[in-house]
Amino acid sequence: MTSSGSDFAAERADDPLFVQSLARGMQVMSAFQGVERPLSLSDIAARTSITRSAAQRIVHTLRKMGYLRLTEDGRGFLPDLAVLDLTYDYLRLNPLLRRASPALLELRRNVRERVDLSIFDGQRMVYAARMQSKREMFFATLVGNTVPTFCTSGGWAVMAHLPDDEVDALLRDADMTPLTPRTLTDPAAIRDQIALARENGHALAVEQILMGEVALAGAIPGSDGRPVAAIHVAGSLSEWQPEDFRRRIAPVVAEAIRSIRLL
Repeated sequence: MTSSGSDFAAERADDPLFVQSLARGMQVMSAFQGVERPLSLSDIAARTSITRSAAQRIVHTLRKMGYLRLTEDGRGFLPDLAVLDLTYDYLRLNPLLRRASPALLELRRNVRERVDLSIFDGQRMVYAARMQSKREMFFATLVGNTVPTFCTSGGWAVMAHLPDDEVDALLRDADMTPLTPRTLTDPAAIRDQIALARENGHALAVEQILMGEVALAGAIPGSDGRPVAAIHVAGSLSEWQPEDFRRRIAPVVAEAIRSIRLL
């Protein structure tokens, strides 16, 4: 669920530059995060904690601007094409993605498995570049899809580059709902994986977010040395043993990260 309007008002009451009406509009757009069906005005009002009349005005404005559309049956609303315009601008103007694209293409040609770049955003890793293999599900292939930091190879690789107190805070506040029967939810076990990632320079995750999948990731540091993203390669356990996957994939992931840092 998105943050409520009252929460925003309380947090920004002392900020003279904060535009409350714009914030409410962005809350309406954020109401669609994670939903699996169109939202009615009542749904949007409930998910954003704003009044139905305010939701109606905001939705009307967003429809006029091309960010929302009414469904064919007239019973709900969905994001519209203008959202993709913003996504395209984000991707093409992001300096990291511009630098990383050649390395990701070369990595994909080399390994012939799925290659992703995800951006670190606290409790989640957000996929910003995806180069698919032959076995994928629709939603798993989309840019913008997110996975929890606490249980993914990219998240472990990123946390391996963070101070222990930040790792502790991330794990303390994480919603550790398991995604598979093998998802690690014990903080001590997760810390063990982070320690291995520090030792090896990469993280290996087996069936943490998808059964039958093995994934290896390395963190991409920013200019200040803090991790900002991760490159990960995913393969099928029907084709790979985890340690064979590590031996094959770890060196080329490390090389891809080195090439990005040199650009």
